[in-house]
Amino acid sequence: MAGETGIPELTRSELPVLKVLWKQGEASAREVHERLPATLGWAYSTTRTTLDRMAAKGLLERRSFHGINVYRAAISKVAGLAGVVRELAQRVFETDYAPVVSLFAESNALTEEEVDELSRLLEEEG
Repeated sequence: MAGETGIPELTRSELPVLKVLWKQGEASAREVHERLPATLGWAYSTTRTTLDRMAAKGLLERRSFHGINVYRAAISKVAGLAGVVRELAQRVFETDYAPVVSLFAESNALTEEEVDELSRLLEEEG
């Protein structure tokens, strides 16, 4: 689940699922599937497999509610985005993470507290 620093390393298929659950809070596999971008082109079985793998990795919590599995994110939005920011900064822009973090601050995609937490997580990595 996590790299050397404890920041989760998310795959391309995991981030859209987490985005749904960060927004929704808790959802069944069917609800997650219906909220995923159509551009993914996933079959329902792909969504279920992805959810189960993410739960096994510790990225999601799974509980049974009247015989239906319900999922919720086990990592915060900021922790999930930290790996994305690190990837962008190091591999794409070949720079420090600070300019990438500032993009989040300017876009209002994260609250001021979330931006501070993101910076702290990335500094701890350093």
